[in-house]
Amino acid sequence: MSQDVHASVLLPEVLTALGDVAGKLVVDGTFGAGGYSRAILERGASVIAFDRDARVRPYVDALKADYPDRFQWVNRCFSEMKEGLAELGHASCDAIVLDIGVSSMQLDEADRGFSFMRDGPLDMRMSVDGRSAADIVNEDDKDEIAHIIWLYGEEHKSRGIAAAIVKRREAQPFERTLDLAEVVERALGGRRGAPVHPATRTFQALRIAVNDELGELERALDVAETLLKPDGVLAVVTFHSLEDRIVKTFFNERAGKLPSGSRYAPQKIEIRHNVYSLVTPKAVQASAAEIAANPRSRSAKLRAVRRTTAPVTPPVPLSSRKKVRS
Repeated sequence: MSQDVHASVLLPEVLTALGDVAGKLVVDGTFGAGGYSRAILERGASVIAFDRDARVRPYVDALKADYPDRFQWVNRCFSEMKEGLAELGHASCDAIVLDIGVSSMQLDEADRGFSFMRDGPLDMRMSVDGRSAADIVNEDDKDEIAHIIWLYGEEHKSRGIAAAIVKRREAQPFERTLDLAEVVERALGGRRGAPVHPATRTFQALRIAVNDELGELERALDVAETLLKPDGVLAVVTFHSLEDRIVKTFFNERAGKLPSGSRYAPQKIEIRHNVYSLVTPKAVQASAAEIAANPRSRSAKLRAVRRTTAPVTPPVPLSSRKKVRS
């Protein structure tokens, strides 16, 4: 696949982590524009791809035309991999790939409302279900908005932003992305030459909340453990610290690198068997060449593990790892 705005980040590194996939069944949990799926199919595997965004259909159809016998797509969240595979007659798979977060094509489509750089309806939903970003900023109370922006955006001035949002909506509800971006920018005192747009963290936080992205990731990590065959690989690419923290901690716990009852998992759970071994002891990051060609890869981190023969362990309460504001 060409290295354009829809390029799959860390693709060679992901393929290296997966190893020889010829003749195997691989789940692409985050299909997007199909970059990972196509590369894996080219190496002789069969692929079942998942994506909750129905707008990926043109990419699905193109890949299905090229690989009619080895490619299938399921319009579900990746946390529902088990149900999706069962519907297609599978109880397990040989590898799983997850590319977490919003896709470049979603950011590029103004009418999706993901970007503060393009004017569009304040939506941010990856599917057509559930509450939109407009619903949150127009309906939630000030404390809840502040908590979302702080928790998911790691924005230290979340209370000031929330106050500005609530004050503005009293006069006129929010409907457009640039409208919200302008209010956030004013609340933070303008750009003043800042390299990062002031609304970046707020938009990230709303997007994560709207799509329950961290909850989806947590559930997917748990279900992947039940689906992978022994020696199967789980490869996860993340794009910000919240995601990476969850993946790193989960992998280290399941590989026996963290004790039960760590500060990330205060409820003590005894793990008698290591269900994973680490394929990547440290996070793999993009090369300078990839970053130059695709700036989105700058923050990407790949972590991968290999399934052992150990039985599935009880789910660790990952949500307990989320920060609690004092």
